[in-house]
Amino acid sequence: MALFTKEYKIDPSDPMSYGQASSSFKKTLKQLGIPADIIKRTAIAMYEAEINTIIHGGGGTGKVSIENNHIMISFQDDGPGIADIELAMQEGYSTASPEIREMGFGAGLGLPNIKKNSSSMKIESEPGKGTTVTIRIDL
Repeated sequence: MALFTKEYKIDPSDPMSYGQASSSFKKTLKQLGIPADIIKRTAIAMYEAEINTIIHGGGGTGKVSIENNHIMISFQDDGPGIADIELAMQEGYSTASPEIREMGFGAGLGLPNIKKNSSSMKIESEPGKGTTVTIRIDL
């Protein structure tokens, strides 16, 4: 049973809003007294997933829940999907546009950072049908 759940609409049209979902959830975790190391790992993994949803998926939804012994985070988009997940997991690999790179994003560290900071990570993607990234962080 979830102790806390929240859904976020991820809108790519306002660059000033990038990272708001992860920032908001980070504040919630602090208010709930979650240990600082868990907050840091959660914030990093969630931010990376949120930014990928914006720059690669064209927006979508983010869902978070706090369970008794873990945090679940899921981001879903209807973007182009990931053709080769194994390749996308390689540090430095990126399909970000030059415009996105000029904004400071798209360095190819997002998925590896999610994996590094999560207890488990699952990517479901099909070219032309979007991507869902599910992250679990044990408490």
